[in-house]
Amino acid sequence: MPTRRQFLYTGAAAIAGIAALGTDGYLESYRLQLKKIEIRLRRLPHQFDGFTIVQLSDFHYEEEFSATPIRRAVEVVNNLHPDLMVFTGDFVTAPMFRFGRHAALVAANAIFPCAAVLSGIKSRMGSFAILGNHDAYSNPVLVASGLRSHGIPVLKNSRVPIEHGGARFWLVGIDDALEGEPDLGAAINQIPPKEPIVLLAHEPDFADEAALTPVDLQLSGHSHGGQIWVPGIGAPWLPPLARNYPRGFYKFENMVLYTNIGIGTIRAPIRINCIPEITHITLRAM
Repeated sequence: MPTRRQFLYTGAAAIAGIAALGTDGYLESYRLQLKKIEIRLRRLPHQFDGFTIVQLSDFHYEEEFSATPIRRAVEVVNNLHPDLMVFTGDFVTAPMFRFGRHAALVAANAIFPCAAVLSGIKSRMGSFAILGNHDAYSNPVLVASGLRSHGIPVLKNSRVPIEHGGARFWLVGIDDALEGEPDLGAAINQIPPKEPIVLLAHEPDFADEAALTPVDLQLSGHSHGGQIWVPGIGAPWLPPLARNYPRGFYKFENMVLYTNIGIGTIRAPIRINCIPEITHITLRAM
């Protein structure tokens, strides 16, 4: 049995270690990492070889914490001069305890300052967004309206053609898979069979369904990378529909998935081995 002094020393060391991790995690939540990746798509027209998409996700806007990395991200993105900008959901944070709709409505109002900041991003073909589960629970109509009022279209089981050099691909967005009514079939059923599809789907595990369709690339968020990632172990906790594909690049037979680990945080402003991410994607033809 340890002596009283050994017990106290061990306890003090543990507390110091937790405090150090907490301090580092707090600081990490303010940092940014720029991930530059190339993704080859089997059906991509050669005119789009080199086309760039920048993805941001999971903002959970509030003035005290997430607003800082979001504003920094806008500066970084504008220096990248992307062809296309996409936002993959969770602009606001739903109340922790789900009683009454008033608290959810109050939470949804964070969309207005968030959208105002994000509207500062410039890209050649504009910005497009989908909603996440927090947006869908809080007040999806208000969140979508706030985005649109700042010039950011919201795709909900719908599509838009992205045209370049006489060719095109389709940007498709679905409603949230946890709190909404996603209908991928309705979104893609009028797309000509030889034209590629880039899908925005908040939850990455939706890829298991998307991979059964003609979708070429799915871009997702939702996981935050767990917010805490232990090397060799992974995330102690991941949300539903983010447990199979929680971060980074995944290859299916005819589809590619990329999961962005997000900008903001929920419940605690801490990230450990999950630095807020800007994803810069360069599309390549086969």
